[in-house]
Parts: sequence; C-alpha cells; structure tokens
Amino acid sequence: MSSRVLVIGDVVDDLLVRPMTAVTPASDTTAEIRPRPGGSAANVAGWLGALGIDVSFVGRAGHNSASEHVTALHRQGVDARIAVDRERTTGSIVLVLDEHGERTMYVDRAANGSLTARDIPDDVWRDVAVLHLTGYTFFDPATRPVALNAIVNARRRHIAVSVDPSSAAYLREAGAEAFLDWTAGVDVLLPNAVEAELLTGMTDADVAAAQLTATCATAAVKLGGGGAVVRTAEGGELQADAVPADVRDSTGAGDGFAAGWIAAWVRGEDLADRLALGLEVSARAVTVLGGRPH
Repeated sequence: MSSRVLVIGDVVDDLLVRPMTAVTPASDTTAEIRPRPGGSAANVAGWLGALGIDVSFVGRAGHNSASEHVTALHRQGVDARIAVDRERTTGSIVLVLDEHGERTMYVDRAANGSLTARDIPDDVWRDVAVLHLTGYTFFDPATRPVALNAIVNARRRHIAVSVDPSSAAYLREAGAEAFLDWTAGVDVLLPNAVEAELLTGMTDADVAAAQLTATCATAAVKLGGGGAVVRTAEGGELQADAVPADVRDSTGAGDGFAAGWIAAWVRGEDLADRLALGLEVSARAVTVLGGRPH
C-alpha cells in the first residue's frame, strides 16, 4: 500500500488575537496579536509533513501571499501545489482566543472560493493512498464541485477518502442531510462532538458515531478534553482519553487529530494506533499558537 496522502482545500492567512485584559468595548484592549499560516486543509498537510508522511497539498491563494504559503509548507515537508489567484487575496481569518484557548473566528474565504478542478494537477494523484478533504470546500457552493469531483476521482483510482466536517456553523447552515449525501461512502468521517450531534441528532457521541457508520466505513468523533470515540460499520468500538496538554490555542486541534489518524493509517497501523496518534498530535497542536507545527 502506498503511503502518499493528498490534501485538497483551504489555505489561509490567520491573525490570532489574544486579549491580555478584559475586553473594553468601543475602546482599546491590550492584546497579543500574531500572524500565522493557516487553513484547515493546509494545517493537516503541515502536520502530516512534520510526521514524515509523503504529502501533497492543493489549494488556491492570492498573489499577496501564495509564495509565502508554498515556502511555509515546503519547510514542513509538504509538496505544495498552490494556484495563484491574480484577482483575489489569500483567504484570511481573525481568531480571537479566550482565556481557555478556545477561539471565535471571523472568516473571509477570498481566493479559496475560486478553487477549481483545473487547479489540481494530474500528477498529484500518482500513488496516493488517502485523499483528505475538509468541510469548507463542500460548504461553499462555488467549490463544492471540486470536492465532489475529487471523491469521484479517488474512487476511480481506488484511493481511500477521509473528511472532516470542520465547521459546526457552516454544517448547521448546510444541513445534515445535504452533507451526508455529499460525503456518502467515504472511508472515514472525523467530526467533533457538536458536528456529530448536528449530523445525527444524537447527543451521545458513541451513539452518534455508530449512526454515522450507516454512511461511512469509520466514524471517529473528537471530544476535546474528553478524548475520542470510534465506531466502524463492521461493529468495531473504541474509546480513548485525551492526551494531557497545556492548552494555549485550540486552533488546529482537529487538524492535528486528522493528521495523526491518517499518518498511522497509511503506515498500516490498526484503529487503536490511529486513534492514539490522532490524540497525541492533537495534544501537540493545542500547545502552540496557530494551527501548524512550529
């Protein structure tokens, strides 16, 4: 089995804001403000590269920072194929962190919204074992055809597919039925607890994971500090606690989990090892500022 991974999706200029005092409405608040490369899909690729996995990333960025994103991903061992948009700037997100490292995000998709199938070179499919997609590409009507076509291409090439819904807000807007239809038959779904509840109506994560296996082979539901639960269509059940970590920034925790899971998967490791590495990388992710390995 090949160990190559292809990740398609968003690349973003993140601006992280951590208020250092109580927020003062309509006036000044002292804060720590740091720019970071981001984007859920690009973050997954970055963690995979840092884990030594042969990974390609395909996305679209604006002329203002496309080259910087290519360089940043190359440093993490990623074959970065970022199309340059001459009309739009790179997508950007302002992330405001609270005292627990939880974030509220303000999103401008910008160049991400103009990603097309033409931006995916034929050669990136060579010897790929797993295709990973994030929900953002599905939720945007302009890029949804890219995600759906990528799944068709993967199936035709006998490539496994993993999908992280990524956004409870956008999932709620799109609706569970539509999302489950778009992703029907994928090998792995990686929702968090809120997303799993939205997809199934079930508040119990284990029950939600089991229900999700009606449309995917494996569902791994992330529970934040509670670890994760896994169910398979064949009846497999697994649960593990979170790896203790000093949480600085929850940005990229789910992306780290996805990368750890996929890395163990393409190395031929079993479900327990995939879950363990997913939780380990997720714990590493929350200790750094931003969504990528430093």
